[in-house]
Parts: sequence; C-alpha cells; structure tokens
Amino acid sequence: QVQLVESGGGLVQVGGSLRLSCAASGSIFRLNDMAWYRQAPGKQRELVATITSGGITNYPDSVKGRFTISRDNAKNTVYLQMNTLKPEDTAVYYCSADVFNGIFREQYWGQGTQVTVSS
Repeated sequence: QVQLVESGGGLVQVGGSLRLSCAASGSIFRLNDMAWYRQAPGKQRELVATITSGGITNYPDSVKGRFTISRDNAKNTVYLQMNTLKPEDTAVYYCSADVFNGIFREQYWGQGTQVTVSS
C-alpha cells in the first residue's frame, strides 16, 4: 500500500503565493509520473500539472507561467509552487502518483488540501 500526504494549502489573497507538498510512502519500488489535480465546488476534477520521473513537466494554459511542479526523488515528494493566485484557483488540490511496487503499477491519490484565494 502507498500513502500520499499533502500539505501547504490555506487561505491567500489574490496575487499571493502558496507551495503545496505531497509526500509518498509505503510499498514504493519506483515512482513514475506524478501530478496535481484540483476540484472546485460543482466542477469536475481537472489536471493542474504533471511531472515525469525524469523531470519533464506539463501544464494546462490556465496555470502555465504561474504554477511550477517539481519533485525530489530522494524524498518521494512532489511540490506545486503557485504564484499570482486568482480567485478561480480556489479548489481542493489533490496529488496523484503512478507507483510501481515491484509487481504491478497502480495510481494513488492524496486526501486533498484546500486552497482558497480571496479577493
């Protein structure tokens, strides 16, 4: 079993910054792609950023240039630096990891952390 624990959410004013962290632990042979998603009330969960094990990143246009995903493979941790936050960034943010435990691959999710951007 694998656990993903997120931290760093909170309340911030428009234009402010937050840094989210997500630490993976448990039966991890190899961490493959990791990602951040978000879900606002009444909306579908949407992809915010992805990063491969080699560090290649990808972002949707809605956050490109404002958000930066990174990872520390030694710590099995992925980060999301969010700058110039907007009210529409308000959502619960979830991290996700593609994990190979030595036998099979499985996708895991964190419990989510609330980000609220106030105007």
